[in-house]
Amino acid sequence: MARTGWRGSRTRVRLWRWRRSPLRRRTDVVEAWLLLAVWVLAVAGGLVAGLVTADAGARSFDRLRAERHEVSAVLTRDAKDSVSPVAVDDHHVWADVRWRGRDGSVHVGQARASENAHAGDRVTIWTDDHGALVSAPPQHGEAQVEAAILGTLAGGAAGGVVWAAGRVVRGRLMEGRMRAWDDEWARADLRWGGRTG
Repeated sequence: MARTGWRGSRTRVRLWRWRRSPLRRRTDVVEAWLLLAVWVLAVAGGLVAGLVTADAGARSFDRLRAERHEVSAVLTRDAKDSVSPVAVDDHHVWADVRWRGRDGSVHVGQARASENAHAGDRVTIWTDDHGALVSAPPQHGEAQVEAAILGTLAGGAAGGVVWAAGRVVRGRLMEGRMRAWDDEWARADLRWGGRTG
């Protein structure tokens, strides 16, 4: 709350909602505690949500790295002869490959290979425990960055939800104050013979 001094300068009154004053309403005290609670919950809740999410993300990425295995596959035909409607990038295409699973079974599929690769050349692929093709898991550094981004987003979202809920409650308090003020004016109007409205 700002107050104008006798020379017109504005002075800041700190913690005015908690000070004793005949003008202080109960809703002012409720609003002060609400604002304090919202700030504490938004910061603490956002921090906890961010840390928990980042930790869960890091564990999930660690599990992916443990479940996926790097395997050497052999091109079954020249990369340029493979049926590949879409090139991966300027110098890579999807080529037909064959590999052995951890149980010794033979699998076939398509993997990225240089457009100049020939039948019999080896490419590196990633498989799951059953030998099925999967995407490469994120490296440790990438996983840490992704977990940090997830944690930041979750923390911001949790803090934002608390802040928005506080705004809604504060708006309801303001509506209640306006209704009480209208009621006071209506009573004053009756006392003064209907001359205020």
